Amino acid sequence: MNRVRPVSGGGRAVEVPPERLDGWFSRFALRHGGVASTSVTPGSCLVTAVDGATAAVSVAFGEFTPAGEYEGLVIDALLAHASASRRIGLLLVRLGGHSIGVAQDGVVLVSTTDSRQVHGRNKAGGWSQQRFARRREGQARVALQAAADDAARVLGPRVGELDAVVLGGDRQALDVLRGDRRLGEVFALASPRVLDVPEPRRAVLDEAAERARAVEVVVRETRGNS
Repeated sequence: MNRVRPVSGGGRAVEVPPERLDGWFSRFALRHGGVASTSVTPGSCLVTAVDGATAAVSVAFGEFTPAGEYEGLVIDALLAHASASRRIGLLLVRLGGHSIGVAQDGVVLVSTTDSRQVHGRNKAGGWSQQRFARRREGQARVALQAAADDAARVLGPRVGELDAVVLGGDRQALDVLRGDRRLGEVFALASPRVLDVPEPRRAVLDEAAERARAVEVVVRETRGNS
């Protein structure tokens, strides 16, 4: 089943695996009375239905080629781009742990996973709360340092082999790792999308490897079809 999430400004984003993309757009056309036009730029593909609904894809890796303006549904460039073979770095981080690996076409080839105890927030007041906060900050710092060390060890030496890096987890935790000088080249390859994942485990990494291949289609309906 395709993952769906709401997007700002109205509409929804749907994760579609490459092998289902052609069928997904065919069903989109049927639901909306056909497709009026397709616009392809190096960075995006916009399909506009007869009733005004749109389905947009922003490039996650590389560029779409060739670009152009077309009548009807013309997604050859999108399908070729989505189905291309790629080696992807995966960096999933939350305060309680991390899972890092390299995947080829959805299959994890090398990985490391670790979990660390980071206590939740304490509602007590006074000195007790302050001591708890300092302890929690110390635990979080140790956990994120471990994540940075593992990312440098697993992804750093392989960065030249990667087509892209897909991030997942907590954005604030990822921002801490982004400040680590050892990971500059890793984050330079990161795609804009950050996967929403639970506490990173090896099974979560395997799922993220599959999701990294998926194309995110942003659908905006006309008012009568929302």
